[in-house]
Amino acid sequence: MTSSGPRGSSPLRRVSRGSIQSLVVTATALTWARVWRSRISYDASSNLIVCEAMRGGYARGGTCFGGVFLTGHALVDPRRRRAMLRHESVHADQWARHGFSFAIRYLVEEMRRPGAANRFEVEAGLGDGGYLTRGPS
Repeated sequence: MTSSGPRGSSPLRRVSRGSIQSLVVTATALTWARVWRSRISYDASSNLIVCEAMRGGYARGGTCFGGVFLTGHALVDPRRRRAMLRHESVHADQWARHGFSFAIRYLVEEMRRPGAANRFEVEAGLGDGGYLTRGPS
């Protein structure tokens, strides 16, 4: 990946949203994606590094660590891809806001309110993230 952003900022710094802690998590996740032989690309509209077609090493439909989205799926449908990356971009913002503590905050919230009830998932947009939500009964 080459530098091409404002003020010559590196892609890792850009996807980390200026957070040093998120930068460390992002670099680690990118290394993890390489170990799992993922297809790695940069998505400018969501400002994420997208690691697709992983053989393992992620949870649910995918996992965001820092500014890296890890998934075993190939996001081929353009509308679904856009929605999913919009959702994951919010998680990248959460990593930048909370730093290393986001991992613990997310896991505690997931134990208290799993899946679609998790406040971090709600903030990221349940529909965009592929969560099924029930309408009013």
